Amino acid sequence: MSPRSNRFEDFFQDQRYVALKNHLYNYAVRKKAILASIQAGGSPALEVGSGMSPIITSRNRVVYCDLSFTALRILKRTLNRGFYVAADCTALPFKEGSFAHVLCSEVLEHIEDDMQAASEIARTLSSSGSAVFTFPHRRAYFACDDVFVGHLRRYELNEMKALLEGSGLTVIKVGKVLGLLEKVIMVPATFLAGALRSFHRVRGNNQKVSSPPPVLMVLFALLNRAFALLARLEARIVPLCCASVVMIEARKR
Repeated sequence: MSPRSNRFEDFFQDQRYVALKNHLYNYAVRKKAILASIQAGGSPALEVGSGMSPIITSRNRVVYCDLSFTALRILKRTLNRGFYVAADCTALPFKEGSFAHVLCSEVLEHIEDDMQAASEIARTLSSSGSAVFTFPHRRAYFACDDVFVGHLRRYELNEMKALLEGSGLTVIKVGKVLGLLEKVIMVPATFLAGALRSFHRVRGNNQKVSSPPPVLMVLFALLNRAFALLARLEARIVPLCCASVVMIEARKR
């Protein structure tokens, strides 16, 4: 995926998106689920496609890698920890076996050559290391929200397993992250976001874009905490076959 086609560059330039991103309920749920699966310790870790809102934020020996230089610049300013590398995940600029842990969360669905990206992750993983992937699940769930954020595809579980195993990894654990509530919320949210963006374009692109007022930020954060609680509860009871986001842990073969 070239920088020119990077859909998220539009969002990274919007101060409102930057201010609200880390409060999103689905980001919070995904972060909690992933951190529960990543081993603690000081071993070097790589987060592929970190954007401006990475999952791993409490370690110093982390390399944040993303195609967007803009996102990494925002991340460095706000996090001020770790190392930052702007690179294409289909050609990672790291030596073989460099990392004990690699995280690739909500990334492969944006990549045309997802097999090459997975192979690069496997190559940079140490012989005893582990990789964690999360991805949008079920082709039947593909909808306007997927198009809005630039998803090229959603995966069936067996497809993702085959992809990872074909790249040199062995799947050792599969878990649910989000259920059907994710689609119920995100589809109408996408329509609302599109309408708001159209409204601001009509008003004029030269107007100064300001951050949301503090009251709106507090309300947004509280609503997202409530949604996060509901989403976690639902993910516990929904069957794996119905999950909208799935997590896989794998090791180098």
